[in-house]
Amino acid sequence: MTTIVFIIVLVIFAANLHDAGATTMDPCLESMKTASLPDLPYAYDALEPAISEEIMRLHHQKHHQTYVTQYNKALNSLRSAMADGDHSAVVKLQSLIKFNGGGHVNHAIFWKILAPVHEGGGKPPHDPLSSAIDAHFGSLEGLIQKMNAEGASVQGSGWVWLGLDRELKRLVVETTANQDPLVTKGTHLVPLIGIDVWEHAYYPQYKNARAEYLKNIWSVINWKYAADVFEKHSRDLDTN
Repeated sequence: MTTIVFIIVLVIFAANLHDAGATTMDPCLESMKTASLPDLPYAYDALEPAISEEIMRLHHQKHHQTYVTQYNKALNSLRSAMADGDHSAVVKLQSLIKFNGGGHVNHAIFWKILAPVHEGGGKPPHDPLSSAIDAHFGSLEGLIQKMNAEGASVQGSGWVWLGLDRELKRLVVETTANQDPLVTKGTHLVPLIGIDVWEHAYYPQYKNARAEYLKNIWSVINWKYAADVFEKHSRDLDTN
């Protein structure tokens, strides 16, 4: 689990600090570095026509940067609150850490699960992920239809995910609200594909046609990334 995800999980249960009488700062939190905006692994116009250059610039430079900035501010406040033993302040910071830290974690994944067509975007996954998709959803098309339906039905803002359930040892489709990472549904869930269904991800190009955005984004999905993550965690399961 990344240290940022660790902090998000920590603040979800922050209210327990008061009951436990905790007064010392967690070493992981004390030594944790601030987050930074990652570079995109492709040009801003590389995903056109599925996702426009305008959207990619706004999404990356403005929205993701805002999550990073606000998360770092909240993290510094959390350090101070824990150092002071201010349990009330720790609890109050929960929503800021979860929202902005989640926004950073989710978008860092989002950029990786996209790829230009000439670099393999949209190319179907290889085994063992391909066989797992067939086993759990009937076909790749069946999975895409399910994720599109789930993503279109998210009320307000959120994400739709393809994940590996490490406990059940199977693929699952989940949705999360706002900027909640998949880990908030359980630390046993590993994100393979995460699609942003906030309006800022598609509105300048698709207006309110979220379903059209979901239909088109599959042409630039980086299945190689998803397959590599799946294979790594499947291998870990087999050795445990």
